Amino acid sequence: MGSGGRLPASRPVRELFWAGVRSGLAVAEAGAAAGVGHTASARWFRQAGGVTANGPGPVSGRYLSVADREEIAIGVARGESLREIGARLEPPRPASTVSREVRRNRDGRGRYRALAAQGLAERRARRPKVAKLAGNSELRGWVQGKLALRWSPEQISTVLRQEHGDRPEMQVSHETIYQSIYVQGRGALRRELAASLRTGRAVRKPRRKEGERRGRIPGMVNISERPAEIEDRAVPGHWEGDLIIGTKDTAIGTLVERSTRFVMLLHLPGRHDAATVAAAMTGAMSTLPARLRRSLTWDQGREMAMHAQIAMATGLDIYFCDPHSPWQRGSNENTNGLLRQYFPKSTDLSVHSREHLDQVAAELNSRPRKTLGWKTPAQALDEVLAADQAA
Repeated sequence: MGSGGRLPASRPVRELFWAGVRSGLAVAEAGAAAGVGHTASARWFRQAGGVTANGPGPVSGRYLSVADREEIAIGVARGESLREIGARLEPPRPASTVSREVRRNRDGRGRYRALAAQGLAERRARRPKVAKLAGNSELRGWVQGKLALRWSPEQISTVLRQEHGDRPEMQVSHETIYQSIYVQGRGALRRELAASLRTGRAVRKPRRKEGERRGRIPGMVNISERPAEIEDRAVPGHWEGDLIIGTKDTAIGTLVERSTRFVMLLHLPGRHDAATVAAAMTGAMSTLPARLRRSLTWDQGREMAMHAQIAMATGLDIYFCDPHSPWQRGSNENTNGLLRQYFPKSTDLSVHSREHLDQVAAELNSRPRKTLGWKTPAQALDEVLAADQAA
């Protein structure tokens, strides 16, 4: 437990990281999507030996969540019966479950605290289990002998089934063999046996599933699922966004409101990784009323790996275009063309200050637009805000 009763790297954070890895993100990108640094991401990946199956996934509904434990703590503090507490949980739990939870997770003073109980539960879940190869010396010796002869784990597993089909204790899957070599803490097989594998790697490299795109952002909602009201531009508050890229890997974020064509520019000095883009977008959107924060459509760039955090902070529903389909963000593409008058290609975009970006956006928002009946985007937005106040 850290200071102030906070848990270190909670399970939901680790689940989000591993969801990113399983979807095809690089380790650093999956870490950025989960809001953790490169050091922690690399450590989690190394501890799992690169075996994605060893990373935590979503917890089954049969286990108590942090929210459940908070409800139990409140009920205990109020002096409610275990049956009353269990009935209030979602889903409801029997009194025996609540009793066992409270009994196992009281602190040294006999008190039940939700965060402390969650920490104890997570530590128990991580405690080492005796692996099959660790508990069977005959099987372990057989496997190690074949690995020394440079047999693959799949060959070993198959021949074991053929030669010892009547002995379940001499059966082991090729995945278990990989885990026993790669995963820290398992220790069933000698780590140096990794050199006998065909790859010779000390950490396993994840394999993409058939048809899986490299770098697919976890949790994406495709533009095909976008509501019809967004298409006709009648309802304000739906945005399109993208990056314009300069030399030295510099960028500026662009946001365009679909009904008014109002433009906002994101200042991304020096970098445009997922965390930087998320912070800039959250700051820009926080200046708008909720009615103007309905949705955002972006392409499938890695800079949007933290889209879930953006959605939570801003209230936006976020949709992703199909690959190589810029026409699906027509307003934004048109605006990016106009912005190249100010930010030419093959120039360093990091030299532009936030104040300069605001000035450029103000100029674009002050140009009359034919599609708006020759009103300016600023005037169109003012009319929307005025209608809100009148309502």
